Amino acid sequence: MMEEEPKKTGRKPDGTFAPGNKMGGRPPGSLNKTTLAVRELLDGEAEALTRKAIDLALAGDGRALRLCLDRIAPPRRDGPIEFELPPIKTMEDAAKASAALLDAVAAGEVTPDEAGRVMALLTAHKQLVESGDLEARIVALENRQ
Repeated sequence: MMEEEPKKTGRKPDGTFAPGNKMGGRPPGSLNKTTLAVRELLDGEAEALTRKAIDLALAGDGRALRLCLDRIAPPRRDGPIEFELPPIKTMEDAAKASAALLDAVAAGEVTPDEAGRVMALLTAHKQLVESGDLEARIVALENRQ
């Protein structure tokens, strides 16, 4: 029995396309068939559909109201938050800032999601403070010798 030759798919073993893939694939920016079909079906109907959604919203339909409001004023994805945070110049300050952030979450001043993003910033800043502290120590040791 002869072994079958593996089928050439243009993919790497992990399933992703290999660079310079000659097998093709869709060009950047192209749309899939479903998206194109939906666009074709809705072509010329946008105004009527929008009017219907507005009419339903005005009549008290909660889903239609949410749809309309989300288009008028979409929820903010990211924005400034305000809470007390001590200056961070030492490792001890970083711990105090972390505690202040947890207190703000507990008090409901900051959401857990916002706190996670701020904590990532605090962690990055803490690493910079650590690096600066280590550099200062090394310079001090070198100057002693």
